[in-house]
Amino acid sequence: MLQIVLALIGLFWLFPTIKNQWTYSNEWTQQPDDIEDVVFKKRPNVYYIQPDGYVNISEMDKGAYQIDNSDYWNFLRENGFKIYPNIRSNYSSTLVSNSATFTMKHHYYNNGFNFSEIANARKVIISDNPVLNAFKKNGYKTHFLAEGSYLLTNFPEMGYDVSNFDYNDIELITDGFQKEEDILVPIEKYLNLDTDKSKFFFIEIFKPGHVQSLKTVSKGAQKEAEIYKQNLAISNERLKKIITMIQEKDPNGLILIMADHGGYVGYEYMLEVRNKTLDRDRVYSAFSTQLSIKWPYGEVPEIDENFKSGINTFRILFSYLSENNAYLDHLQEDATYTIIKDGAPQGIYKCIDGDGKVVFIKH
Repeated sequence: MLQIVLALIGLFWLFPTIKNQWTYSNEWTQQPDDIEDVVFKKRPNVYYIQPDGYVNISEMDKGAYQIDNSDYWNFLRENGFKIYPNIRSNYSSTLVSNSATFTMKHHYYNNGFNFSEIANARKVIISDNPVLNAFKKNGYKTHFLAEGSYLLTNFPEMGYDVSNFDYNDIELITDGFQKEEDILVPIEKYLNLDTDKSKFFFIEIFKPGHVQSLKTVSKGAQKEAEIYKQNLAISNERLKKIITMIQEKDPNGLILIMADHGGYVGYEYMLEVRNKTLDRDRVYSAFSTQLSIKWPYGEVPEIDENFKSGINTFRILFSYLSENNAYLDHLQEDATYTIIKDGAPQGIYKCIDGDGKVVFIKH
């Protein structure tokens, strides 16, 4: 009888979930203009390197971070990068952040669909999105290279031409972090191949990462901060090696380093972000992201003043590559959103507005 009761309770939640999945619409990914048909006039190889949880230069000495990261920032400057301060993520985690970045559109967590990750996130990121489609339509060979299989764990159709993961080698049940690949090996391999073609790389690095997601496995705010600092040092060394390798083979490539979200240092655990707060340093600890770009031939475009958050990064980049500033007419609001469950009525809230000010406005 107890099993029957538990089964009925499960069905109570299962049917609405199935209904929402069946009726889910991808209309939010549709563009307000013809940017998916953009024609590039500049055709450098483009390397998008995403170090998980790497906060912006403007936050490293604030709040709970208090980290001297000058060696890394100086390395970037010496290698021709422009470092952009005060950049932030639009969403709270890897899947929801990347879904917005690669579609160049807000999804607002599907307006509370399951109050978890958004539906079909991995399909959006890996299989079919406006950014990937634009590169492919312009004849770019596309590469997805990652240290782990996190974005592939539900086996989305591979939309990239090349990946360093074979689905046959990924376990059926996995969180994607059980096996870490040496990312330098596939990068070196594919840098040396197809030298006559324009190439796009999405390179995913899992460090420095962020504090533990759940309270039950957290080591406490202070210890988690120490672990982040250790992982930051590892991330810096990997990034230096990757950048050096790319520049030796492709000195005029466009290298874009942009994190997916912040490191959550100062939080005991990551899901504390679902508690209402107006503490500026705490909010930015969750959403601040590094943005550093090596522009081909050192020619920094004036439109780079539009960089504020991840959602508009590729729209700005495509304006540069196409030499068509009309695409800037449809920039999304550079606002940041989070799910709130405690301290206010449950829902989706804007926590940073388009000007970078911490707010608390229900969506």
